[in-house]
Amino acid sequence: MKHNVLNLLTIALLAFATACSPGERTLHIVTTGDVHGSWFDDPYVEGQAGKTSLMSVSAWVDSLRRAVGKENVLLLDAGDCLQGDNAAYYYNYVDTAGEHLFAQLVSYMDYDAVAVGNHDIETGHPVYDKLTAQLAARGIPFLAANAVRTDSGEPYFPAYKVFRRGGMKIAVIGFTNPNMKAWLDEPVWRGIEFKSLIPCAQEWVDRVRQKERPDLVVVLTHSGTGAGDGGSLESQGLDLLQTLHGVDVLVCSHDHRPFVKEENGTWLINGGARAGNVGHVEVSGSKAAGRQLKGEFVRMDKNKVDEAMKAHFRPAFEKVRDFTLQPVGRLAMELRTRDAYSGMCDYLNLLHTVQLTVPEAQISLAAPLTFNGSVKSGEVIYNDMFTIYPYENQLCVLRMKGSEIKDFLEYSYDHWIQTPGRHVLRIVNEGDARTGSARWSFEHRSYNFDSAAGLVYTVDVTRPAGSRIKVKSLADGSAFDPDAWYNVAMTSYRASGGGDTIIAGAHIPEEETDARVVARYPEIREMVYQYIKKHGTVDAALIGDRTVIGEWHFEPEKLVAPLMKADLDLIF
Repeated sequence: MKHNVLNLLTIALLAFATACSPGERTLHIVTTGDVHGSWFDDPYVEGQAGKTSLMSVSAWVDSLRRAVGKENVLLLDAGDCLQGDNAAYYYNYVDTAGEHLFAQLVSYMDYDAVAVGNHDIETGHPVYDKLTAQLAARGIPFLAANAVRTDSGEPYFPAYKVFRRGGMKIAVIGFTNPNMKAWLDEPVWRGIEFKSLIPCAQEWVDRVRQKERPDLVVVLTHSGTGAGDGGSLESQGLDLLQTLHGVDVLVCSHDHRPFVKEENGTWLINGGARAGNVGHVEVSGSKAAGRQLKGEFVRMDKNKVDEAMKAHFRPAFEKVRDFTLQPVGRLAMELRTRDAYSGMCDYLNLLHTVQLTVPEAQISLAAPLTFNGSVKSGEVIYNDMFTIYPYENQLCVLRMKGSEIKDFLEYSYDHWIQTPGRHVLRIVNEGDARTGSARWSFEHRSYNFDSAAGLVYTVDVTRPAGSRIKVKSLADGSAFDPDAWYNVAMTSYRASGGGDTIIAGAHIPEEETDARVVARYPEIREMVYQYIKKHGTVDAALIGDRTVIGEWHFEPEKLVAPLMKADLDLIF
């Protein structure tokens, strides 16, 4: 599908068509999703580049509304609004006294409805419950028909809303991602059950069609496009496209992959992430003569922003900027997340060391959560915390047998490396829009490449999958026993089954995971912040104590080293 922007000629033609065809009406459905807190175009730190944001979206949508009339535009968001940027963090957890900034932003932009994303649930009940009420007060539903109360079976959030735009009656039914329990610790979604979109979405479509008799049905879902093979609970977009009846527009998100497809009269639209694009579906014609739909995603211009909106929210931006520029401490060395792909490094040593500070933990599991970030040596500011730890994961300590830890690591490394041929990293000759890799990219998500601390072990790349890990001892030199039980620190995402390493790798039944948790702690980012603040200066020796974190490396080194360098050069 061709990517384009509305130029003056297009706007003029739209206005002419709207004004001169009284028997026919045209509706424009505009969608965003996975904005992840990209609310401001300006950077918080001087010298960093600007970016697409809701300010860019607002400028584009306003130009469309001026051309075709506000009454002919429906503006929707498909979720993951509340995580991924300094501003979202600040208004989730720091400045919480007044109305959430997101509610103010979407009200200013005249959004009609917003779907609930998994990262919105990740913020916890105090945040999303409050936001749901604040959005409702402004007439904007926070939709998730498949999130139901465990005590009554009724939807926890609003399920749908009916609008009249473009001379049509439009029902917008919202759904969140059903895979929530595989990623998030139980306290953040307590009291809610998340149903698969198949058959839940069709059941709601049938119910709404019968009750409301709409002219048009839009399914607004925080689900990835997927492969359409029925194999992914978190990405059911193409599955829905192939099976849903009575739906005109299916809006997807979650996977950050721009995508447009029409099948049997239904348009699937996924605009990608971080306000880089909007989805745009134009509905034209009349009920009598039949309606035609055409979908596309439109690239936003970071240099074209809504200046009035920018000025209006400047005080909020300055609050966030001042908060994230506050000093935290100092680093004696640079932290580079890409170093984690080739072995032990200061970045992961810091995460492991912090996780092992809790009294219950004997072993730590951690992965590089920023694909290619760096924090320079010298003064560290709070903004750097989002590079070191971009997510709001909590720390969990899980009881695991030694054999389960070994199986966990086998699974992790098998998604990370391969038996050497031309490559030692498991990479493919394809770009990846999610990480910014232009050509070569990892076959699997690097935020699932867990290594361990508290152990001394090797990873023999010449061995077949399942037999690469050799654990020599615990970090203190004592024996590692496959039949003994150990307390293992990890993210709440991992402890809940995220990345499948606990369930498919360690073979721990999903129903057992919650009972295995022996301790829960606050957000790991906050723990890293407190650790740096406490020590003042963090150096390699402080976080590299082998009696605490142990040691691991790939072998044979002579084979691995040149292949590893060549593979990393391809990716970066």
